[in-house]
Amino acid sequence: MATSQTTQHADFSQGEKRVIFASSLGTVFEWYDFYLYAVLAPFFAALFFPPGNQTAALLSAFAAYAAGFLVRPFGALLFGRIGDLVGRKYTFLITIVVMGASTFAVGLLPTYASVGWAAPILMVSLRLLQGLALCGEYGGAATYVAEHAPNDRRGYDTSWIQTTATLGLFLALFVIWVCRSNMDPKEFADWGWRLPFWVSIILLAFSVYIRLKLEESPVFQRMKSEGKGSKSPLTDSFLRYPNNKYVLLALLGATAGQGVVWYTGQFYALFFLTITLKLDYVSAYTLIGISLLIGTPFFIVFGWLSDRIGRLKIILGGCLIAAVTYFPLFQGLTHYINPGLEEFSKKTPISVAANPAECKFHIFVGPWSTFSDCDRTKDFLTKQGLSFKSVNGEPGKVVTTIGSETVAGWDQKGLSETLKKNGYSATPDRGRINWVMAEVILVIMVIYVTMVYGPIAAFLVELFPVRIRYTSMSLPYHIGNGWFGGMLPLTATAMVAASGDIYYGLWYPIVVALMTLVIGSIFLKEVKHRDIHHNESVLEGR
Repeated sequence: MATSQTTQHADFSQGEKRVIFASSLGTVFEWYDFYLYAVLAPFFAALFFPPGNQTAALLSAFAAYAAGFLVRPFGALLFGRIGDLVGRKYTFLITIVVMGASTFAVGLLPTYASVGWAAPILMVSLRLLQGLALCGEYGGAATYVAEHAPNDRRGYDTSWIQTTATLGLFLALFVIWVCRSNMDPKEFADWGWRLPFWVSIILLAFSVYIRLKLEESPVFQRMKSEGKGSKSPLTDSFLRYPNNKYVLLALLGATAGQGVVWYTGQFYALFFLTITLKLDYVSAYTLIGISLLIGTPFFIVFGWLSDRIGRLKIILGGCLIAAVTYFPLFQGLTHYINPGLEEFSKKTPISVAANPAECKFHIFVGPWSTFSDCDRTKDFLTKQGLSFKSVNGEPGKVVTTIGSETVAGWDQKGLSETLKKNGYSATPDRGRINWVMAEVILVIMVIYVTMVYGPIAAFLVELFPVRIRYTSMSLPYHIGNGWFGGMLPLTATAMVAASGDIYYGLWYPIVVALMTLVIGSIFLKEVKHRDIHHNESVLEGR
């Protein structure tokens, strides 16, 4: 009997490696497809939206970026149901085809200059397809790997899937960097930006070939052969107690905080470097890329550690540390990347006096958009990476005070000259950049990401029964990452633009992370001990 068990475990371990490799590689490619737009969002603002207000165009680009996240819960419902009814393998085969085809099509899109408002409409439509596809991919891959893993190594095995989002981002950064480094800016803006999207068709073919060789999850096969599958996974997941309660708790007590920590440490940090601190894209991509390379192994470390001390305490610990340290970390990035900006802001206070009724907040630019002098002035200051205070002024007048000097009305030339006169520089002094300390800060934030993200797949899989696992785990994951996390660049940038404080957007991830810490600590329990290879769950075994 012992010999049989040993042999079975050895055979399973060999299959385990193949399952992890095939599932992870395909998921890397799918994240690459999804994050190409995310990396290029600031660049796309000028391609797919009308000129006139750079901050509004940027917010529009982020809104289109967020559209792919907003639709993710609906993809979770659609593909989660298919995965629980038909199977894990075939579901994420469908999703990878949809993702690859949609990404390739982005590379064929006309720009706003060519077709007007049809361009952003087409782009948002493809982003919606990408968001739908990603939902089925991640849930299927995570469930598939977890159901192949031994009980004592589930956190470690699924942590390989957790590396794929970061590796996909790294691959997107690398491909874009290669393209931009070998083209002049005009050539890249004209057509070179399409190349990274066209590469996806090659990755798609490779992914489909590998995944066709996989077998269905043995746990799912056994459940189906025993006739224990759910005939209505959506109803069983979300309309029956106590499973619906745990779907909500998984969202608010785990994935919401994990989502904002993930997107702050990787995407918001990148946008902060390039948009606020004015670091050139090659240097920013390099810094972020190095931090991803250094930090990625920690997904495996924390996945392995979660098999020993538990998943929940690592996830909640990451939320706590991130919430406490985000302000000093981002202030540190300013200090080490652009000390001139920090010094200018301290010695030169800026205020904009205007009638509040004449200052409109544009979160999405459209044909209906009109920009007042107040809007244009605040847009200009925000694009310079400068903090400012808004004060009440007289109707019909805008007065910008920079140090001891004032500029009346919307006067871009006057604002630029006054800023320059007071010592403002539009770009950081590369001779004063402390590259090592900036990299240390970025690595620290990536390690936060690995803490919250490394164990999350195993935690969610263990929380729900086999018959509705794909559906139940996918919804809280994709709301947490798609809505709470994916909305972060848009929400944080909007908060900065509305407040005039370059750090104000950090309150969003901090508040969400603390909410998750409180709810997770009070209402969720550790689940690493569960045997998920049978049709039961932590809900039934409490």
